[in-house]
Amino acid sequence: MSLLDLRDVEVVYGRHGRNPVRAVAGASLTVERGQIIGLVGESGCGKSSLARAGVGLVAPSAGQVLFEDQPLTPLGRAARPTREARLQMVFQNPYASLNPRRRVGAQIRAAMTLGGRKEARDERVAELLEQVGMSPGAARRYPHEFSGGQRQRIAVARALAADPSCIVLDEPLSSLDASAQAQVANLLVRLARELELGLLLISHDLAIVRHVCDAISVMYLGLIVETGSSAAVWAEPRHPYTEALISAIPHADGAGELPVALPGEVPDPAQPPSGCRFHPRCAYVFDRCLTEVPPLYALGGDRHAACFLRDPHEQGNPNE
Repeated sequence: MSLLDLRDVEVVYGRHGRNPVRAVAGASLTVERGQIIGLVGESGCGKSSLARAGVGLVAPSAGQVLFEDQPLTPLGRAARPTREARLQMVFQNPYASLNPRRRVGAQIRAAMTLGGRKEARDERVAELLEQVGMSPGAARRYPHEFSGGQRQRIAVARALAADPSCIVLDEPLSSLDASAQAQVANLLVRLARELELGLLLISHDLAIVRHVCDAISVMYLGLIVETGSSAAVWAEPRHPYTEALISAIPHADGAGELPVALPGEVPDPAQPPSGCRFHPRCAYVFDRCLTEVPPLYALGGDRHAACFLRDPHEQGNPNE
C-alpha cells in the first residue's frame, strides 16, 4: 500500500483579468512506507504547490491525491478526519510555523489531539523532544529562545505528535546554516528508518537530496521530467534539465573547475513555451522539441525521463 499517491495532479491559480497560473500541469509521484522521496527543481517550478496539494492545503484542479489508498479531503472549515491527521507537513520557515506566544510543550500537546491521544501528554512531549535530539526541558520555553535548527527540530517533533505515517517537508533545510542543515537532514533519515515513515522532501538543492533521499523526482515548470534512484540519477542524469542542475553544483574535488550555471530563467507558468517546456534553455534542442510535448519515457527499472532524446524511435536524435 502506498502512503501518498499523487496521480496527474494539476494546480491552477486564477487571477482576475489575467491568464490563470497552471503551477502544476499534471504531475504524479508515490511515497512508500520507510521511503524518502526527493522532489527537486528551481524556484518557480511548482514544487511547493504540488506539496500543498499533496497534504490537502490546496484542492487539485484536476487529478487525484490518495493517502493510504483513500482519497484525501482538501482542508476546509470542518475538522480533518482523524485518519488523515497521519499525513503531516513541515514548513520551510520554522520562525513562522511555530506560534511565538505559546510554549513549545503546549504546541506539541495540541498536535497530539490530531492523532487521537488523550493521555500521558507530558511524558509523550518529553519523548518526542528527545526523539528529535532536544532536551525535555525545551517544553517549558518559547520558540524565540531557540536557534533555527532547533526550531526546525521542534517543528518535526510537533509533526510526529500526531503519530503520522507520512510527512511532507517543504524546503525544511533552506533557511538553516550548513551545520544545522546536516543535523536536521541526518535526523530525517534516522526517523524514516526507525519509525518507517514515508517522507516527501521538497528542495531546490540536489546535493542535499542526493545524500538524504532514496529516490528523486525532478520537476520543471509544473511537470515531472525525470525520476529514479538517487544514486542512478546523480551518476547518469537522463534529462538535460537534471544534467544542468548537477553541473551547477560546486564540487570540492581540487580540480579547480567552476560550476556551469543553467542559462535563462524559469518561464512564466501562465504562458509556458510550446512543445517541451525546457526547450528554450536546452543545449540539445531540435525541431521536434518546439512543437511536441515529450511523454515520460520508461527507461528500465525505476528510471523515467520526459525527453525525446530517450525515444528509441527518434531518428533525429542528436546523441546518436
